[in-house]
Amino acid sequence: MLMFHRSSFVQAESVILESASKGVTAYLDAVDNLKSAEDFFTSKRIGKAGDDALKRVDELLRKAAAELENEFSRVLSECSKPVELEQLLKCLPSRSSAKDSAESQPNPGAVLSLPTLIDPRYVPRLSKLAQKSVQLGCHKQFVKIYRDTRSSTLELTLKQLGVEYVTAEEVQTAQAESRDAKITHWIRCLQIAVKLLFPSERALCDQIFEGKHAWKDHCFAAATSKSLLNLLSFGQAISKSKTSPDKVFLLLDMFDRTLELQSEVEAVFAGDECAENRKSASTLVKCLAQAAKKTLIDFKDSIVKESPKNTSTDGDVHPLTSYVGNYIKYLMDYQSSLKLIFQESSNGDGTKSGLVSEISGLIHAVETNLDVKAKQYKDHALGILFLMNNINYIVRSIRRYIKSIQLRETQEIEISLIGWNNHFLVLSSEAKDLVGDDWIQRRRRTVQQHATQYKRVAWGKVLDCLSAQGLTSSVGSATEGIAGSVGSIGSHSSTTSTSVIKARLELSFNAMCTLLCLFWCFFLAISFMVLLSNIIRFKSFNKQFEEVCQTQMNWAIPDKELRDNLILAVAEVLLPAYRSFLKRFGPLVENSHHASKYMKYTPEALEQTLGNLFAKKLPQ
Repeated sequence: MLMFHRSSFVQAESVILESASKGVTAYLDAVDNLKSAEDFFTSKRIGKAGDDALKRVDELLRKAAAELENEFSRVLSECSKPVELEQLLKCLPSRSSAKDSAESQPNPGAVLSLPTLIDPRYVPRLSKLAQKSVQLGCHKQFVKIYRDTRSSTLELTLKQLGVEYVTAEEVQTAQAESRDAKITHWIRCLQIAVKLLFPSERALCDQIFEGKHAWKDHCFAAATSKSLLNLLSFGQAISKSKTSPDKVFLLLDMFDRTLELQSEVEAVFAGDECAENRKSASTLVKCLAQAAKKTLIDFKDSIVKESPKNTSTDGDVHPLTSYVGNYIKYLMDYQSSLKLIFQESSNGDGTKSGLVSEISGLIHAVETNLDVKAKQYKDHALGILFLMNNINYIVRSIRRYIKSIQLRETQEIEISLIGWNNHFLVLSSEAKDLVGDDWIQRRRRTVQQHATQYKRVAWGKVLDCLSAQGLTSSVGSATEGIAGSVGSIGSHSSTTSTSVIKARLELSFNAMCTLLCLFWCFFLAISFMVLLSNIIRFKSFNKQFEEVCQTQMNWAIPDKELRDNLILAVAEVLLPAYRSFLKRFGPLVENSHHASKYMKYTPEALEQTLGNLFAKKLPQ
C-alpha cells in the first residue's frame, strides 16, 4: 500500500507541476490522487519519510488550488461575453418587424427562450472545477471569481442596452421628450432583464454550482445585485424627481410594468440569499406608488391655488377645466393601478374609497376655482355663462368616457357569448363607480340652474321693456300730469261758462270756439303722449335688445347642443312676450311717420338674431 501511494504521489506531482489548461481531466485526477495520498499519510505513522511526503503533498495541493482558481477564472472570463441585443431579441416571441420587437410589449402568454450566456461546451468544465474547489477548501475564492466576472459581464450587457446607474438630478435635467422616451426604453429593458437575463444567470449559476444550494443562491445574488440596482436606479430617480401633473401617467405606466413583473422577480430571486434583491424590487414598486399618489395630491392643491384672475374674456371653457377633464378621463384608464395605490376596498358599506375621494376631490377643486373665477367678471351674466360652459364640459367629458366604457363592455359581452364565457354578462361601469350614479344628474341640474339664472340676469331688462309696466311708468305719470292739467282747465272753464249761462243766459260765439279749441288741444296732447310713450317703449326695447345681442355676440358656448338649448330657452320666453307687445302697442305706432324706425324687428327677425348669439367659437 505504501508503494502504491508513493507511485500515485509521484505521478500526480508530475501533472500538478504542469498547467491545468493542458488537460483539466488529468489535472483533476491528479488532485484526487494527492488527496488520497494525503489521507493515507495522515492516518499512517510511517516516520520522517511519511512526514516529508505529507508536507510535499500539502504543497502540491496548495499549488493545485491556485492553478484551478486560475483555470476557473480564465475559462469563465474567456466565455463570459456581453449578450448582444440581436441575440436577446431572437429570444423574444417573433414579431412582424424589427421595430415591433424593439418597441412593443411582449405577450405575457408567449414562451420565451433564454439566451445562452456561456458556450455549453465549457459549462461542465467550470462545474467540475467548482466542485473540486470544495475538496481543496478554496471555494470562497471560486465564488468571488464567479461573482466578479459574471457581475461585470451582466453590467456590460445592460450597458449595451443603455442601462446605467442614474440619479434624480440627472433625470430632472433631461428634456420632457427625452425623459418619456427613456421611460419607454427602461420599461423594455426591465422586461428583458427580468424575463431573460436574470433567469439565464440563475440557470447558469445552478449548472456550475450544481448541488450546492447555499452557494448557488449566494453567487446568483452577488452576481446580479449591482446590475439590478443600476436597472432600478432609473425608476427610483423618476419617483424622486420634481413632480408635475402629467408625470403621474409615466409613474403609473412604470408602476404597472414593475407590478406585472413582481411575481417573476420573486421567482427568479427566490431564497434567503436573494432577499435584498427582492426587497429592492418591491421598494421600487412602493416608491412609484407613493410618487403617483403625491403627484395627484399636489395637482389637486395646485388647482385650488390657481390664480383666480386668469379668466377668459368670452366665458369660454377655461384651459384648466379642459385639462382636468381630460386628465380625469385618462386617469380612469388606470383604475386598477390606482385602486391598488389608494388601497381601495370593496366592502359595500357605501363609504367612498380612496380613489373615488381623490377623483371627487379633483373635480371639487376645479369647481371651487371656477366659482372664484366667475366672481371676477364685471358682467354677472358672463360669469354665469362661464360657470355653465365649464361645468358642462366636465359632465360631457365624463359622459363620453362612460359611453365608451359601456361600448367596450357590450362588445366584450358579445364576444363572450360566442365563446360561452358567461362571466362577462355582469355589466358594470367602472367609470360610474368612480363618480357615483347620481353625479352626472346632479351636475346637469347645476348646468340647468345656471341657464335659468343666465336668462334672468342677461335678459331681465329686455323683458321689462315688453311688460305693461316696466319702463312706461314714468311716461304714464307724465301723461297723467298733462291730462290733469288740461282737465283742470276744462273744469274751470265749465264752471265759468255755467255761471255765465245761469247769470246771463247767453254765450258768445268766440267763447264757444275757445272752449272747443281747448278740448281739441287736450285730445291732441293725449294722442301725442300715447304715441310718444309707445315710441319710447319700442326704442327702449330695441336699445336693450341690441346691446345684449351685440355684447353676447362675442361670448362663446363651444358646445353646440348647449348653445342651441340656451338660445331656445331664451326664445321661448322672449318671442311670446314680444308678440304680445306687438299686438298691444304695435297698432299705435305703425301708422306714424318712420314707423319702421321704431318697429325694427318682426318676431322672425328677432328669432334669427338670437340664432347668431354665442357663435364666436362654434365648431364649423
